[in-house]
Amino acid sequence: MAGNPIDGFEVDPATVGFIGEGLQRPECILAERDGSLWSADARGGVVHIRPDGSQHLVTQQLDERFSANADEAERFTTGTLPNGLAFDRDGSFLVSNFGTDRLERMTREGQTAVLADTLDGKPIGKVNFVLRDSKGRVWLTISTRIVNWMQAISPNLADGYVAVFDEQGLRVVADGFRFTNEIRFDAAEEWLYVVETTGRRITRLRIDDRCEVTARETFGPDDTGGFIDGIAFDSHGNLWGTHVMSDRIFAITPEGDFRVILDDDNPAPSKVLYDAFARDAVTPDLMLACGGKLAPWFASVTFGGPDLRTVYIGSLRGTRIPFFRSPVAGLPMSHW
Repeated sequence: MAGNPIDGFEVDPATVGFIGEGLQRPECILAERDGSLWSADARGGVVHIRPDGSQHLVTQQLDERFSANADEAERFTTGTLPNGLAFDRDGSFLVSNFGTDRLERMTREGQTAVLADTLDGKPIGKVNFVLRDSKGRVWLTISTRIVNWMQAISPNLADGYVAVFDEQGLRVVADGFRFTNEIRFDAAEEWLYVVETTGRRITRLRIDDRCEVTARETFGPDDTGGFIDGIAFDSHGNLWGTHVMSDRIFAITPEGDFRVILDDDNPAPSKVLYDAFARDAVTPDLMLACGGKLAPWFASVTFGGPDLRTVYIGSLRGTRIPFFRSPVAGLPMSHW
């Protein structure tokens, strides 16, 4: 049997390139066949980076059905913070909004409507990531039900959940996660892989045709040694991921082996942070002291380029998007 294409593969930070400029919180990145990149942006929308390198910010504009309500309009314009992105069938954006705590749909011109913000009559919680599968079903992660999400950066809390949004509305698929973050399906869409950021691990769920869980287990190490944020599959079945704040790109092989691909960690403040986390004593200052040089706080990994072998790194504190070449193509997303 042929070996794994990432065997022995590591990226020297000095060889990493960059695209984009002046970005704000480019947490999630979508790549299209034509070479376009779309990045979430803290200015309240997405930045389109064209194949020629030029870029354009598209800001959200509240749909007229909601704009007549002054309270709703103010909540939207002052609080919006696009986090996770996915393409809907028509090419518009599905937005998991970390600021308004809603699942939204945004056209490529910026017109935005709310798809879901409550569940069983209650606020849905801290919306983090959105994923559309090949059947058109929309999957959503809620990191925590706590209003002040910083209080959820704790080893003692597991109130995150995964929900699905379809013609029946929004419903919970699985819960009890430690700060639910990005999710991805494998190539067969048999297993849904769920990041537990404060669990420092990945859990996978076997999903049946009714969107119900038939099995649940840890994939890879019980503790990867860092706060995981984003994940993406390559075509060999390796699951790539990011350690946020300690700024690593890693991969977990189909056999569950953990490999570090790129290490841009600043180890001293990272150790202080993780020691504090073990004591349930994390503070914003300890978090802000962490981060590498390329784009502080690695948040996501996206395969793009014509051959899906260019790896783009999303971040929470970078202003550019780092990229490097991979020895293996990414698994095509549902929009590809």
